[in-house]
Amino acid sequence: MRTCLPKLLLASGLLLGTGLSAQAQLKLNTKTIGAGLKAAKAATVSDAEVIEHTREYVKWSDENNPVAPANSPYAQRLKKIVAGLDTYDGMSMNYKVYLVKDVNAFACADGSVRVFAGLMDLMSDQEILGVIGHEIGHVKHKDSKDAMRTALMASALKEGASSQGGAAGALSDSQLGDLGQAIANASFSRAQESSADAYGYDLLKAQKVNPWYMATAFGKLNDLSGGAKASKGAQLFSSHPDSEKRMTIVMEKAQKDGFAKPTK
Repeated sequence: MRTCLPKLLLASGLLLGTGLSAQAQLKLNTKTIGAGLKAAKAATVSDAEVIEHTREYVKWSDENNPVAPANSPYAQRLKKIVAGLDTYDGMSMNYKVYLVKDVNAFACADGSVRVFAGLMDLMSDQEILGVIGHEIGHVKHKDSKDAMRTALMASALKEGASSQGGAAGALSDSQLGDLGQAIANASFSRAQESSADAYGYDLLKAQKVNPWYMATAFGKLNDLSGGAKASKGAQLFSSHPDSEKRMTIVMEKAQKDGFAKPTK
């Protein structure tokens, strides 16, 4: 999966069984930067700067996309799914639903996890938890932080930002847009994806959920990735190499651990 700004797989555009509709797609900031990222240094970006700018970007994303209110069926369902996971494995996490038709989810270095309504319509609670577990794995392994740092560096260097000291400054709307483009073009390595899969698998076990559900989540996404509903952009998990092979690895591991395949 992507970090902070995912590439997307479109679903049907209707939110099932809730009385709500999500004709909108995720809104991305596509403005062009004019002056470079002054906060990012040409040689390095500190962990503190990475987290600060991550929070800025998440704040922009939350303000510019339809976030499910706390009393909505989607928000209530997600709250139930992630019960007890506000803190996990030494991390502080926060979760929200975007009322958009895209089938996706993403996590950021600051512990923000955003799940899209299209994904929730497609999957069971257990499968959604598997996806979230995978995303938390990227945060725990610092993949999300490293990807954001790379995006900050790429944005700064592209515009010729100079190496200067001083505290990180707030990013402008256009700078956030340029940063978003850099993040969207980022991807995780096979090793990173496999490690996140293993983390999600173990999270399901720790939550007393059959880890087979991670494999069934892969299966549903795999089916969509080759069908008429697929978008031109990369989609959840299909941007990860060997998604079908990884699904098989999860199934074989679950069988070896003595878990039976879910009947539904």
